[in-house]
Amino acid sequence: MLFLTETPQFLFFTGKGGVGKTSMACASAIKLADAGRRVLIVSTDPASNVGQVFGVSIGNVITAIPDVVNLSALEIDPQAAAQIYRNRIVGPARGHVSDVVLKSMEEQLSGACTTEIAAFDEFTDLLTNPAILNDFDHIIFDTAPTGHTIRMLQLPGAWSGFLEEGKGDASCLGPLAGLEKQREQYHAAVDALSDPQRTRMVLVARAQSATLREAARTHEELADIGFKHQYLVINGVLPESEVAGDILAAAVWKREQAALTAMPAILCDAPTDYVPLQAFNLVGLDALRALLAPESLVRKHENSLPVEIPAVPGLSNLIGSLVGSGHGLIMTMGKGGVGKTTVAAAIAIELASRGYPVHLTTSDPAAHLIETLDGTMENLTVSRIDPQVEIERYRAQVMKSKGKELDEQGRALLQEDLRSPCTEEIAVFQAFSRIIREAGRKFVVMDTAPTGHTLLLLDATGAYHRDIERQMANTSVHFTTPMMQLQDPNQTKVVIVTLAETTPVLEAAGLQEDLRRAGIEPWAWIINNSLAMANPSSSLLRQRARNELVQINDVASKYASRWAVIPLQAEEPVGLEKLKSLLRAKN
Repeated sequence: MLFLTETPQFLFFTGKGGVGKTSMACASAIKLADAGRRVLIVSTDPASNVGQVFGVSIGNVITAIPDVVNLSALEIDPQAAAQIYRNRIVGPARGHVSDVVLKSMEEQLSGACTTEIAAFDEFTDLLTNPAILNDFDHIIFDTAPTGHTIRMLQLPGAWSGFLEEGKGDASCLGPLAGLEKQREQYHAAVDALSDPQRTRMVLVARAQSATLREAARTHEELADIGFKHQYLVINGVLPESEVAGDILAAAVWKREQAALTAMPAILCDAPTDYVPLQAFNLVGLDALRALLAPESLVRKHENSLPVEIPAVPGLSNLIGSLVGSGHGLIMTMGKGGVGKTTVAAAIAIELASRGYPVHLTTSDPAAHLIETLDGTMENLTVSRIDPQVEIERYRAQVMKSKGKELDEQGRALLQEDLRSPCTEEIAVFQAFSRIIREAGRKFVVMDTAPTGHTLLLLDATGAYHRDIERQMANTSVHFTTPMMQLQDPNQTKVVIVTLAETTPVLEAAGLQEDLRRAGIEPWAWIINNSLAMANPSSSLLRQRARNELVQINDVASKYASRWAVIPLQAEEPVGLEKLKSLLRAKN
């Protein structure tokens, strides 16, 4: 594999959700460890599933992986990191300040901004801590989906520059209190990330137009922030040997080859590896070792008999129940790459075709709603929460309100504070809140960012709700917060989208538990791109289809009160007509 040739100290796997970053990172970690290298694999995804892939409980401490000598793992837990960060800032003040001051400090450190800074703090420590660097020859980062990762890689430079200019002192006063001490660490992190001899970026993609376009965008964004030398891995390519006699396999293979032929020019010069689609689930050491082994190319399929297809409900079964009072918020959530955008677009199109006004939007920095729709229709409007647009809107709003009474020096200080990287979290939350309010008069269908990013957004929503509760505790004023609207099943319906594979289903189940802890009960589950429901004849695809049946049964019997399955389509569901066909797909 080219991307593992002369492997540097730091190896980052990034790309659109669902392309196989975690599998590729874990398989690479095992391969290097088996070769005698001391390896630490780190997940920076708030919804990490590295532990699930290895079948080991990991968490926020460096943990040795059983049965793999030289390999350890760590999952950066934003909430745990935030608590450690709060303790570090507040701890020294206990016993030295009043309870009122202490409570104020804790409140300042309770928001999503603190969570982001704390997780980022752990990330930079891994790049710079001599004790960690001496213990491991390689540190492999399994990152969150693209948008979240780009922000994480920008933060060391952003905070370093922010501190260098002496900024801070208002909107993020609490979280910023501990940053000054980290100035040298952030500088060292910037140096490590910008050195191609120490850091390598590996873009993981699938042989699909959308993920290749996303990889090209990521390539450009990484190059803009200094990562000029990048490697490309095209994962899960259907072998041509599986095409004969299978109409579905032939259509998929033709679609993949067309996407590879039309690959964006910026990717063509990158050193590229192709990894074939496997018949087995990429969970457990045997499967991970086989992924990058040459013999896996000719691995025999265990069973090529036809798959007995159970009777399952289709997407159309759910639409009637979604209508309700004729307005409300419908949110598609789940792991990256499961098809949230496609499902959200199909639901929005169907509601609009029934005459309801619909606003289709996304909170995913890497979403492609316009490309997915590839057209316009009556009753349907489309938008995207663009972080940069929202930042400028928020800055203008604050300067107009808080800045109007300030003198020139005060306005200058306020402008400096609004350049804090924390501002993005606040601005995106405000945009999210506006969208929620709009659902009181029309249908709003929101395609959310992959799980981890969405949970951080919900964390900000919860922090705001708690703050309003504190302010209103001794008043008789009636209030409604965005979190209260999300918790009301008459106003909000959360649709969890997954694939019939072990890791996506386990992550979806974890998301459901996280939502329930926040008082939000998911409304339905949708299993997307099911091979079992597409009835393939290729032996490889039949084996994968057979593996799906256990997961479909788990969703129906363990997790979902309402559920539906969408078969894998011979043609990519892009464009209004093909999206409408998902409602007509027969199971």
